[in-house]
Amino acid sequence: MQAKSEIVSRSASSVVPSRSGHFLVKMITALAIATAAFLAESVTAEAEAANPKYAGIVVDAKTGNVLYSENADRLQYPASLTKMMTLYMTFEALEQGRIALDTRVPFSPHASAQAPTKLGVRAGGSITVEQGILGLVTLSANDAATALGELLGGGSEDRFAQMMTAKAHALGMTRTTYRNANGLPNTAQMTTARDQARLGIALRQHFPQYYGYFATQSFKFGTRTIRSHNRLVGSVRGVDGIKTGYTRAAGFNLVSSVQDEGRSIVGVVMGGASTPARDNQMRKLIAAYLPKASTRGGSKLIAEPAPTRAPEIPVAAASEIDLPHTAPAPAARYEVAAAQTAYTDTPAVKSENPLVAAQPAEMPQPTKVKTVAIKGNVAVPTPAPAYMPEQPEENSVDQLTTASVPAAKAAATPAAVAEKGPAGWVVQIGVSSSKDAAMDLLENAKTKGGKALRSAKPFAVAYANDGEQIYRARFGGFDDQRDAVNACKALKRAGVKCWAAAQ
Repeated sequence: MQAKSEIVSRSASSVVPSRSGHFLVKMITALAIATAAFLAESVTAEAEAANPKYAGIVVDAKTGNVLYSENADRLQYPASLTKMMTLYMTFEALEQGRIALDTRVPFSPHASAQAPTKLGVRAGGSITVEQGILGLVTLSANDAATALGELLGGGSEDRFAQMMTAKAHALGMTRTTYRNANGLPNTAQMTTARDQARLGIALRQHFPQYYGYFATQSFKFGTRTIRSHNRLVGSVRGVDGIKTGYTRAAGFNLVSSVQDEGRSIVGVVMGGASTPARDNQMRKLIAAYLPKASTRGGSKLIAEPAPTRAPEIPVAAASEIDLPHTAPAPAARYEVAAAQTAYTDTPAVKSENPLVAAQPAEMPQPTKVKTVAIKGNVAVPTPAPAYMPEQPEENSVDQLTTASVPAAKAAATPAAVAEKGPAGWVVQIGVSSSKDAAMDLLENAKTKGGKALRSAKPFAVAYANDGEQIYRARFGGFDDQRDAVNACKALKRAGVKCWAAAQ
């Protein structure tokens, strides 16, 4: 009996180490796989930074400090990052009341013939502005971008590209030139990583009411469910946009906005070797530099430029814009899926403005941090003549004095402003041939605006236009951008067209 017990005891003791050993093997195997995956991603990211086409930058969106920069001022092809400016122009037109989300966007043969990726709308068909926005932020639809460009450019994509370039330069993106609305290959269409970071911040800062579209992960278009190309949205903690891009010449581009625990950054990766390499590099930059971003700040880093005046739109299109609510219902129904964000060889000119001025050729490595605070507008280098755009038509830019225009330059413009009115944010509701008529417009609008305009100050600004003097009817006295935007929204609900801008 004792011998039998000893045998059982020995058997049991031999089984335990065997099971324990088997468990240990599993643990070691799992650890090895995880380590290999981590090392592979790390190596991929390091290789991406060593890629000769690579350029990158990370900017603290609250202070303007440049936390990381490599080849940030080298000219690169933007590819579909171009659509960020197309969307900026679309948001501006929406805010000014020139179009609405349900305005019809017609597809010309030119727009319909654009290369994939695309929504596939036939020539003569149309979509809504909102469908166009969703098509750009998810599918990066080239046909929809061209159609929006033609709508906003008065039927001409070339003219819209001139307007885009003028807007880019007004935002301080002095090395950027646009030639089309979608980013398909054009050797004269160039930008830099620094300029794209500036545009990313401007989109968030100037259009917070529309910025949420960039976090869309999918939307329904007809019978199709279109999913976003941006793989970081919904998989990396705090990422709320913005845009991907690729052409063979450009490589794989990505602009990412991140907001988490009171910190906010915009990162740019351009010239990536592949989608995984680009995405892994961005993940690495976010992990390294988001903790180093400031939790304070949030002042207006980029002055809003003078608004681009609406182009002369053909009669057929103008009727749709004037009466957007009477347009026929779209044939392709759509709905937005809920966006879910998971919580996972000469030296350049020096400047104190890190978003505008070029940096030295030798930039710090990812493990180092270079911070330079913004201290106002400064001189910037001029783009190479080969990339200078054609001059836009006289009426493509509204020559309004704003915080983005230096005083000396503003004085030289044809806009002779007799009365500037209150400084800060203003809401314009229209123009009139006389000051009295402009004030009558304001008085009528104030009764419709309710409490949103209770403390607003009505005033008329004289403006010279083609030899004639007209008056802009405006409300001033708003504390900040939010108050002005809210007042404008209240007016729009009452049927009064308006737009908000910095005076």
